[in-house]
Amino acid sequence: MKIHHPFRTAFVATLGVGLGLVLIGSIQTLSTILLYIGTALFLSLGLDPLVAWLERRKLPRWAAVLITILAVLAVFAGIVLMVVPIIVNQIAQLVGEIQDFVGNRTLNQFFDDVSAWIAGIFPGLSPEFLDDALANLQDWFVDNWGSITGGVINVGFAVVSGLAGAFIVLILTIYFTASTPSLKRAVYQLVPASKRERFIDLSEQITDSVGYYVIGQLTMGVINGVLSAIFLTIIQAPFPAVLAVVAFFFSLIPLVGTLTGSAIIVLILLLVPGGLGIPTTAIIAAIYYLIYMQIEAYVISPRVMNRAVSVPGAVVVIAALAGGSLLGLLGALIAIPVAASILIIYRQVVIPRQNER
Repeated sequence: MKIHHPFRTAFVATLGVGLGLVLIGSIQTLSTILLYIGTALFLSLGLDPLVAWLERRKLPRWAAVLITILAVLAVFAGIVLMVVPIIVNQIAQLVGEIQDFVGNRTLNQFFDDVSAWIAGIFPGLSPEFLDDALANLQDWFVDNWGSITGGVINVGFAVVSGLAGAFIVLILTIYFTASTPSLKRAVYQLVPASKRERFIDLSEQITDSVGYYVIGQLTMGVINGVLSAIFLTIIQAPFPAVLAVVAFFFSLIPLVGTLTGSAIIVLILLLVPGGLGIPTTAIIAAIYYLIYMQIEAYVISPRVMNRAVSVPGAVVVIAALAGGSLLGLLGALIAIPVAASILIIYRQVVIPRQNER
């Protein structure tokens, strides 16, 4: 094949490669903003079924959106008001105990006391081994003091950044929830009229599936959180409200969330004194969560998620792992509805076309 204008062709190809690199760099630069927008869209699709339900009760859309947003804010405000005072109180107690323990000790006196404490717990350890281990620990602590301090400061900045990001997502979610119909109409207008009806049908199925999935996960999280709060209060577990919130948030993670949250709660009960006795409380909680996980898998989940698209177990595992690798916790959360959307397109578009003669 003869190229009649090699310079022009090379110049256009170079421009194309350059524009591609600029586009990739722009996406990387805007990755955080795009993540905020994707999260807000996901949450707004999850709230849309509630808004639609209120609209069917003869409420105007603005009132339905307002009630839905206020209900969500009230729930999260209640969680924050319930958990934050307990966490602050526990941190204050921990700081006070550290101050009482350290007192007026020098660093060497502090390590001597630690050495005596470890020797009392493990009397079989040789004094030479213990002295060498503590000396190495002391040297590492002194050498890395700047890194430790910087890490603590970075954690503080990360917390502030996370709160700012949550506020941005909240504002975007309110906007997207209020303007979902107009956004859908704008997207539908981009499709040729001959294919628009089919595109609208598939889009509505996908958005409904995502919405019902989000509502289903939230419902299972609320069920697990409420039952955990009641049960942990009955067995006199320490901090039942905080542990119930842990159960709620981990239940939002598909596939392994309930198992992970239950394991963390049982581990906390093993480490924190209180309740009916450390081993007894943890064992009772472990038995309860084993029973609850079976009930959730075979009774609660099928009934709560019956309106969402069914996704095979292998696809759930692959989607959750892929989403978690790409976007972390958020990716694991949205991977299942994305996989369900792909399955809708596969079943209703790809397979019928393959079967056509």
